[in-house]
Amino acid sequence: MKSGFLDKLVSRLDRVEPGEIQQIVTRLIREKGFLEKVFEALQEGVIIVDAEGLIGFVNRAACGFFGIDGTKATGTPLSAHIRGLDWETLGKPGQTTSRDLEVFYPENRFLNFYVAPVDGDDSALGHVLLIRDVTSTRAETAATIESERLNALTLLAAGVAHEIGNPLNSVDIHLQLLGRKFRKLPPGERKPLEEHLATARAEIQRLDGILKQFLHAVRPTIPRREPCDLHDLMRDTVRLLTPELTARHISVELNLEKSLPKTAVDPDQFQQVFYNLIRNASQAFPGDGGRIAISSQTNDYEITFTIEDNGTGISPELMGSLFEPYHTTKSSGSGLGLLIVRRIIREHGGDISIESRQEEGTRVVIHLPHATRPVRMLPAPENIIEVER
Repeated sequence: MKSGFLDKLVSRLDRVEPGEIQQIVTRLIREKGFLEKVFEALQEGVIIVDAEGLIGFVNRAACGFFGIDGTKATGTPLSAHIRGLDWETLGKPGQTTSRDLEVFYPENRFLNFYVAPVDGDDSALGHVLLIRDVTSTRAETAATIESERLNALTLLAAGVAHEIGNPLNSVDIHLQLLGRKFRKLPPGERKPLEEHLATARAEIQRLDGILKQFLHAVRPTIPRREPCDLHDLMRDTVRLLTPELTARHISVELNLEKSLPKTAVDPDQFQQVFYNLIRNASQAFPGDGGRIAISSQTNDYEITFTIEDNGTGISPELMGSLFEPYHTTKSSGSGLGLLIVRRIIREHGGDISIESRQEEGTRVVIHLPHATRPVRMLPAPENIIEVER
């Protein structure tokens, strides 16, 4: 990259003493080394390109963001190392740009670019790219938005409970009174009216169930923890669902860790977690027949439960909205099951992850931290010699 200062120096070499030239060159080398050390110490990425988009300098942080070799990258086009970056648009002379970019190699990150021109006396010498990793910031923003959404749902739930719950109870009471009146009618007139009455009461009960599910999903609760054997909870849940699974010829394979310490959880809530996830897996098969594999593992830090099926899988379009309320692929579903499951797991300090491929199946993993983590002795360094006394 050409320098306006160097151009001026070259044009005046005939008027500069040899000793002064040596001092100027020494100072330039010293300043260049100092600036490179400063750039290397930054956590933000720094890339300097010339007017043609060729890399002149890239610091260590930028190399880590894009998985490139700084030495080999020098002198090569920037677009060859950062895919999806339209340098012809970003590198226009005199234009300053700020833009976000998602990269997938070597890690999935969200990066913010700030592109600023470096102007010389007569023309643009190149551009400086400052790159910040905003992955954690985006995650915090998403968590804040989710928290605000749940708070809004909680307020809405209070209004729904008041505006719908009480009228539903009143209608149900009046339908019961009508039912008593119908019993006094002759059988021929009573039968069709009782069928309409049964339909109305069934719909009221269905609405009441949806209302209770909604309130249970968004209402904050405190888990009543007690030492529990999670394997026993899992076996009890499978036993509870066995008649339904057997009727549909769905097999369940249990591959549980041999020894699992008791964990402080709310047994009712965690049985609800296992029930919802296993039932979701059983509903992933379009017809009869299928396989659900359930396994557990433990280490010094956490307990994991994996529930995997070989059903139809989940489309990529639906993966992003799995935990949003009222997003469901079932004709009779409320879309609150996974929202409740994740809330319970997070209230116990854990988390849930879901992987799925269409026509191959879905894999759900529950991560639950140990309440107490054992102390581990680190091995002594090799250069330390123990001496017996």
